[in-house]
Amino acid sequence: MSHAVTIQEPQAQPQVSQTRYRERSRAGSHISSNRAYDFLYDPLFIVSSEKDHTQANIQATLIRSRLRKVPRFKTMFSNLIHYPRYSLYWSKSDPVPPFISREWKGHEEKHREALRQLAITDTSFQMPREVYEDPEVTGKNRYKYFERPFLPFFQQMPFNVVYAISKAEPYTFPPTSTKHLSIPSKLTVGTQTDYRDADVQTDPYSPEYVVCQDSIPELLTLATLTWGRGLPAGQAEVEMIERAREKRAWEATLPALSDTSQFEKRRKMMNEMERKEWAFREQEIEKLQEIRLEVLKELLRKREENQNEVNMKHLNARWSKLQEAKEAKMAKIQRTHVSTIRKLVGKGKNIEGKLERRNIIKDYSDYASQVYGPLSRLGCFPDNNSEDFVVKNYYLNTYEGLVELESHLPDFVTQPRIRAPKPKVITTKAGFLKRAARLDYELAEVHKALLGKKNKVLEARKPPRFLQRNPIPQPRLPTPTLEMTSNEEEEIEMAVIYLQKLLRGRVVQNMMFEGKEKRLELIQELRTCHALQENEKLVKKAEKQVTLALQRQRNLHEHKVSLVENPLAGLEGRALADMFDFLSKELVRLQEERRIHAFVMLAERQRRVREAEESGRRQVEKQRLREEDEIFKEVVKVHHSTISSYLEDIILNTEANTAEEQARAEIEKMAEKINDIAYEIESRRTCLQSEEIVAELVYSFLIPEVQKYFVKEKVRNAQRKHILAAHQIIHSCTESMVQKRLTEGQQDESSNAAMLLEKETQNENNS
Repeated sequence: MSHAVTIQEPQAQPQVSQTRYRERSRAGSHISSNRAYDFLYDPLFIVSSEKDHTQANIQATLIRSRLRKVPRFKTMFSNLIHYPRYSLYWSKSDPVPPFISREWKGHEEKHREALRQLAITDTSFQMPREVYEDPEVTGKNRYKYFERPFLPFFQQMPFNVVYAISKAEPYTFPPTSTKHLSIPSKLTVGTQTDYRDADVQTDPYSPEYVVCQDSIPELLTLATLTWGRGLPAGQAEVEMIERAREKRAWEATLPALSDTSQFEKRRKMMNEMERKEWAFREQEIEKLQEIRLEVLKELLRKREENQNEVNMKHLNARWSKLQEAKEAKMAKIQRTHVSTIRKLVGKGKNIEGKLERRNIIKDYSDYASQVYGPLSRLGCFPDNNSEDFVVKNYYLNTYEGLVELESHLPDFVTQPRIRAPKPKVITTKAGFLKRAARLDYELAEVHKALLGKKNKVLEARKPPRFLQRNPIPQPRLPTPTLEMTSNEEEEIEMAVIYLQKLLRGRVVQNMMFEGKEKRLELIQELRTCHALQENEKLVKKAEKQVTLALQRQRNLHEHKVSLVENPLAGLEGRALADMFDFLSKELVRLQEERRIHAFVMLAERQRRVREAEESGRRQVEKQRLREEDEIFKEVVKVHHSTISSYLEDIILNTEANTAEEQARAEIEKMAEKINDIAYEIESRRTCLQSEEIVAELVYSFLIPEVQKYFVKEKVRNAQRKHILAAHQIIHSCTESMVQKRLTEGQQDESSNAAMLLEKETQNENNS
């Protein structure tokens, strides 16, 4: 079981882990009841048994894992299993120092308890005195007994307990001495200036104050407010002051802490006030969030407007550049075009390329020639020095000249007289319109009618009650053409054309007749308007009465038929509406069914594709697993072979070492036996036997050495003959070459060679 750590006890844990724990606790990222290594450092941390100690050690090791990830630079960005991005290794750095014991402290406690029991039972046993280490509280370990306060919030929070208001001690004025007046070293004097305070100082002047006896002014509660930070007071400061007044009034109504009977009432009032404070704080937070949201929206809007303005500027600049480039290109093309056309016109005038003399008479007779209108492209600029020909008049260029010129003008120029126009008379003395006025009136009427037709708004065409099918005229067949090969075919074609003309004329005649038959009633109606005889009028009147009677009969018949057909039409309309509604719904259902079927087909196809991909991945995975199994088997085989060879080498080495040791032991035993025998023989040996031993040694060592020396001398003498013969041959060859060259330098070289050969022979002889 773990216990809380007291503040008075020093912490023996290293400073690094302690600071890390404080940082984690302050950040709020990890809060736990104890630290990882309290079971080692904290003397008040007690575990029940050695098993719990081991479990705490394992948990601390798992929490503070010593595994470190080391990236592999070649495969740092790989996602393959057989090419990992990093490798794990066990860090050698241990967070626990080596001088800290990891063993369970319970053994020492058990040992102490056994000693205590022994001291109780055996009075002669003396308990060893425990020696405590000096904590050095005022020395080097002083920092362990102090800790900085943990202040998570800087603003005051409402507590569950409101203490009684402490009354301020009244200010006591110092006694006035009648003998000497105290003269202060510094004196503050108020001054009156001719300027405003806002013009001469940044912050308003706050004079010093003295609190009278037995009075606590409310104004002192606002001493924390300064200019720019609460002053001048606004709506928020006024609300704060009102809340402070309410809070003081509420605190005055609270029952005293000494009254235990009113404790529940005090607690309820405090809980209610705390809820009000939290509600007010939530409202303030919401207001701040709304203000920040509005500011953020305004900033986003301004940023968007600025971005749009920048984009528009870029676009306008780009567009203006492109327009300028386009205009420059068009002007260049135009100039090139004009120049090319001018060259072509010039070449067209003189196609043969003959040289012509200047015709002076023609130039001066043509006012469009170079004499009267020279061209600037030919190097003539008639507008040069044109300002020399400007007329500079005193009366037109100066104010005095204009005034003098105005004084010589007549009065009717400077003072115009306007007369009202006389009305135009369009009637004669008899009261009739004149011919010109009548024509003007008729023209005005015609103009008004034309304007009315021109400005007439076309009425929207009413939709037809029933659908009408517009007939599509059949296209006319193309007229066939034949190639004439003889006069007979030409005559036949002319006859056919004449027959076609007759048929077409007959068709037009029939159309006129059918039109007359269709419009016969209209023609008769027009004829009735022009009937002037009495008999014809009577006949027309009788026909009119008959026609009206027939119309009345027809209207009655139509009314009777409509009374019967209207209900039937309503029934037909309802049946048709139901049928059309059913058909439209069936059409929608069929479309939805087809769409769902298409979705199902697509999903089935996608499922098959995914199954194929998954089967492919599975095959690849199986193949990879098989390869890994084979690799693992090969690695295991290599490991087995390595282990077997290693064991074989160890066995052979051990056998060799064992054999060597046994042989050495046997040789030592045999040497001891031989030494014993030799010592025994030596003790029994006579003088004659010692001389025989010396003779055998001389015979076995000295005589073979002498024989070996004689054999070497014989071999050296036998080889000397061959060496002398070789030397003679070399000397003869060198002498012949010296005789051929006959130069002193060559003789020196031969002598040097001979000397070298002699040295070699000497060396060989010596060897």
